Amino acid sequence: MPGPSQKELDRRKRVGVNKHTVSNVSSTDFPGHYPGEDHSFNINQFIKNCTIQFHQRSPSQSVFSLIGIDTSIANALRRILLSEIPTLAIEDVFVYNNTSIIADEVLAHRLGLIPLRIANAEGLKSMQWYFKRPSDEAEQAELPENFQESIPTADNCVVLTLKASCSWRNDGKKRWEQGEREPTRLYEGSNVYAHQLEFDGHGRQPDVLGNVEPVNPDILVAKMRPGQILDLRLHCYKGIGKDHAKFSPVATASYRLLPTIDILQPILGQEARKFARCFPKGVIGIETVSGADANRDSGYAGHEGEEKAVVKDTFNDTVSRECLRHDEFKDKVRLGRVRDHFIFSVESTGQFESAELFVEAAKVLKGKCARFRGNLQQLIR
Repeated sequence: MPGPSQKELDRRKRVGVNKHTVSNVSSTDFPGHYPGEDHSFNINQFIKNCTIQFHQRSPSQSVFSLIGIDTSIANALRRILLSEIPTLAIEDVFVYNNTSIIADEVLAHRLGLIPLRIANAEGLKSMQWYFKRPSDEAEQAELPENFQESIPTADNCVVLTLKASCSWRNDGKKRWEQGEREPTRLYEGSNVYAHQLEFDGHGRQPDVLGNVEPVNPDILVAKMRPGQILDLRLHCYKGIGKDHAKFSPVATASYRLLPTIDILQPILGQEARKFARCFPKGVIGIETVSGADANRDSGYAGHEGEEKAVVKDTFNDTVSRECLRHDEFKDKVRLGRVRDHFIFSVESTGQFESAELFVEAAKVLKGKCARFRGNLQQLIR
């Protein structure tokens, strides 16, 4: 049986964006498989079809296209980025002294949300997991009978300390009497910042992890006044975003499908400029109809020298459907999205480089597949 035509293959990849509806969104019973066709998995064919194109790459943010895979795989990678890549975060705060106006619970919450960076990121993989007994009675009831709560050790716990105090500057009281009210000119240590957290390395931690410090040293932790003191000891554990958002290594991880714009009939003159204004800048361009255009397409015959609308760059299109609101463009344009072209945007919180996070997500997915395969083989036996 002959394979599907190129026109049919293009139709399968296209999600239609209409004036009021979206079409061709349903998948087959088994995604990518069609009756009467051979869709058995072939690794060489997968490698040929799957490509990655980087559009923006920096330590804090990456934008790239992942092409030739099914939605289920793209979405699995997105979810892993959000909730299954291990990081280090503050979990337990031991308050020895807190005479600031911030309550202990609020202060502990603020500290827990400070992203931490490990000098040797590979060292995090050697850290053991810390298993903590939940405080909720319902969650405790679901624990297995052999559950044992971990004991903090150098292998599963990183300790930070925070000691800060506030006092008058030498001429602070005199300035106060003269009407000065700017705290930094009156007091010493009135603002407590994240860079005041100190790594208290134990055992092999200084060699394995290097230094542990906040990603942003200028995060404001608390404000104090003369006589107030903070004396805290912080325990940091390895965790994943599924347990708490503070362990998530990304500020956001999302994807969108590549937009498509097909001009079905010539759009000329003033209509061309109006058509261009329906899209973000740079998506639609204005060119002059040449003699070659007139000979190649009968729609341009007799319009040499006039302006025409052409598709320049669909990457920046937001698919607002604005052009479909105008009757003159109703039958001249077709909007859509490519079903297997995913434009990822990954914004790192700073613990890892954004491009590195995607590689880690792929490793986690590979591990899940290996475990599933092993369990399936045991089931078959």
